[in-house]
Amino acid sequence: MAVLHDNRSLEEAYRARTPRSAELARRARELFPSGVTHDGRFLEPYGIYVERARGPHKWDVDGNRYVDWFGGHGALLLGHCHPVVTEAAQRALAATTHPGANHPLEVRWAETIRALVPSCEKIRFTSSGTEATLLAVRLARAFTGRRKILRFRTHFHGWHDHMTSGWQNHMDGTATRGVLEGIAENVVLCDPNDLAAVEAVLENDRQIAAVILEPTGASFGMVPTRDGFPQALRTLTERHGVLLIFDEVVTGFRVAPGGAQAVYGVRPDLSTFAKIVAGGLPGGAVGGRAEILDALDFARTRERGEEKIGHPGTFNANPVSAAAGITALELIASGDPCARANATAASLREKLNALFAELGVPWAAYGTFSGVHIFPNPNGRPLDPLRFDPLAIPFDELKARPPRLAQRIRLALLTAGIDVSGQLAMLASATHGPTEVEDTVAAFREAIRRLAREGDVSLAHRA
Repeated sequence: MAVLHDNRSLEEAYRARTPRSAELARRARELFPSGVTHDGRFLEPYGIYVERARGPHKWDVDGNRYVDWFGGHGALLLGHCHPVVTEAAQRALAATTHPGANHPLEVRWAETIRALVPSCEKIRFTSSGTEATLLAVRLARAFTGRRKILRFRTHFHGWHDHMTSGWQNHMDGTATRGVLEGIAENVVLCDPNDLAAVEAVLENDRQIAAVILEPTGASFGMVPTRDGFPQALRTLTERHGVLLIFDEVVTGFRVAPGGAQAVYGVRPDLSTFAKIVAGGLPGGAVGGRAEILDALDFARTRERGEEKIGHPGTFNANPVSAAAGITALELIASGDPCARANATAASLREKLNALFAELGVPWAAYGTFSGVHIFPNPNGRPLDPLRFDPLAIPFDELKARPPRLAQRIRLALLTAGIDVSGQLAMLASATHGPTEVEDTVAAFREAIRRLAREGDVSLAHRA
């Protein structure tokens, strides 16, 4: 991997490297708010425009190659354009893109999911993770007859109205802009890992229908879950007749073939999936206890004299997504892709922390399973990267990413041939290996050198 060693400013080097991306960004700003179609793709002065990708790499429109740790927002455990998954999607695409009818692949897709995740007695497909958590919340309220949902601050469950407060802002639970106060008032927020707070809420508020969480912690462990917390939460919710929803949109089939619930030995009442469940194509799902999903069943609700919950959706169980999902999940079922990604992430965390310690950079790399998070130490704590304990840091500080510094770090990494998310998070795939780890460590060294030269980072030792 080519690493730059010039004296240009960071922005000059980035612009010189990406002129065609700059032109596309100019046109995009005339079409899209801020020129982007997803908040996570916003970057100043502009983001890269990718033309093709394969395995752990992608190439922008200027021909630059990047080691891709963005991972399709977490959808690509098998890397970009896995040949078997791509072939399956192409066969499905040639047969029909949208039959407007039931089709055999949707049955196989659900059977494949249920074989890996036994808690999913019944399944309903959606088009995204946001739709999946929205449906799960509606099902929980209908099943329990209660109106409130308990969530954890900093946990992300999509962008629908029940999930906007307490993720990035409005930590007091007040409604974010455009959301009705009546909706926000029926969402109760607790701090991550605070079992006592959850217990107090459930003891005193009999309107809690469900507790929902990212089982490995906010943003795939950026704010990690304490050992034993998911299990204790399961015991507590069962005691109070409250449903437990595992949001496995990211963790599902990534941490293990059976998701986080298999690793933790917890059987949630409902689970939500997207990303990997559709093999990297658009698609999501809700799975769980049959009696809960019966609220969607025409015959069951008629027998009980209940109103059926309506759930249309033009692209539910789209056959192309189904074909990709079936194939990806069959490959993942062995456990080998998860194990390889987890091992690569562990190696990257170790080597990055060694680099930070060598250079005297007050950062740390941490995470679990196939995730790597860079803690940029926004409050300037004394910090030893080799002994960093994220659970000793307040959750709001762990989640903090000073916008300018985060943007500068990402820009420096892109200039050195590495793409990470705007949250300074990296997701390993089964296609990443020692070469990509070494390239990434070298790129971090170069990025830190640039940032130190321009006053963004202070080093205790010479870079």
